[in-house]
Amino acid sequence: MENKADTGKILAVITTKRDCVAGGAPIFVADTKEEFVRKTFVLEKILDGMAHEIDPDIMIIVRHS
Repeated sequence: MENKADTGKILAVITTKRDCVAGGAPIFVADTKEEFVRKTFVLEKILDGMAHEIDPDIMIIVRHS
C-alpha cells in the first residue's frame, strides 16, 4: 500500500558537489559523473520515484503519485 505522505516530497538528492546541497532529504555524493548517473538510476528504481535534474551536478528523486 502506498504511503500518501511521501507523494510530492523529495526522497533523495544526488550530487557531485556536496557543498552545494543541504536539507532534510538524504544526500548521496558521487565522485564521478559515471557514479552520479549510476546512483541516480539505482535510487530512482529503489525509491519508486522520478529523477529530475536541478542542474548538471544535482538530481532529485521525487514520488509524484
